[in-house]
Amino acid sequence: MDVIHSVADLRARLSRVPNNVFVPTMGNLHDGHIRLVGNAKPRGACTVVSIFVNRMQFGPREDFDKYPRTFEADCAKLAAAGCDVVFAPDETEIYPEPQTYAVAPPEIADILDGAARPGHFRGVATVVLKLFNMVAPKAAIFGKKDYQQCIVLRNMVRQLALPIEIILAETVRASDGLALSSRNGYLSEAERAEAPALHRALLTAREELRDGKRDHLRIELEAMARLAARGWRPDYVAIRRQADLMPPGEADRELVVLGAARLGATRLIDNVELTL
Repeated sequence: MDVIHSVADLRARLSRVPNNVFVPTMGNLHDGHIRLVGNAKPRGACTVVSIFVNRMQFGPREDFDKYPRTFEADCAKLAAAGCDVVFAPDETEIYPEPQTYAVAPPEIADILDGAARPGHFRGVATVVLKLFNMVAPKAAIFGKKDYQQCIVLRNMVRQLALPIEIILAETVRASDGLALSSRNGYLSEAERAEAPALHRALLTAREELRDGKRDHLRIELEAMARLAARGWRPDYVAIRRQADLMPPGEADRELVVLGAARLGATRLIDNVELTL
C-alpha cells in the first residue's frame, strides 16, 4: 500500500493505473469505511482512500479541532483491507491559497442538515470536487448514512458532467442498530446504550407509513417528541422523497425517513428508506 501526501505524487502514482475507484474519508476509520473499501476493490484496478479532515465543512462552533485523528491506526486497517493507495494531504496541499472559488449547491443544501449546519454542504461539495480532480476516479463510493450528502454529490456529478460513477453503499450498523459513525466515539457509556433509540424512532415512523398512515407531519412530530422524552435534542425527523429530499406527494412511493438529534454533546444522524 502506498501512502502519498502530495497531489503531484498522487497523479504520478495513479497515471500507471488510471482505472481507480475512490473512497473519500476524514479518517478515524470504522467498519463502515472498511466495508466501502471492500465494495471498491472489485470495481477497479486500484482502490484509493483519502484521509483529510476538511475545515471548510465545519461550522465555527463545531468539532474540527477535536475531530479524532488516528492516522497510523487508519493505515493499518486500510492495509489489512487491501487498499492500494492512501492519499493523506495536509491543508496546504488541498488549499494552497484561499479558496475563493466554491461549489454552491442549490436549495437542497439549505434544508435538513443544511439548515442545522449552514455552509456545510458548500464545504463538502467543494472539497469533493477538488479531490475528484486530483484522483480522477472512474467511480467513487459513499455510505448512505450521510444520505443528504450522497444526494448533493450525486447531483453535482451529474450536473457538472463529471465522468465518475457515484455508488451508494448501505449503512453499516452495530448489532443494536446504531449506524456506525466516527462521532460515536464521543458518546459516554450511558449515551452509547441510548444511541440506538434514534434508529428505532425512524423504524417506527417507517412502519406507520407502511401501515398506510399519511399524516407526515404528525408522524415526524411524534417521533421527535419520543426522542425528546428520552433526553435527546432533535433537530429534525423528516419524511422525504429519496430522489431529491423534497416533501413527498400522494403519488410518490420511494421515500426516506431521516433524523438528526443531539445526545449529550454528540450529534447523530440516521435514515431508513422505504418503498410504498
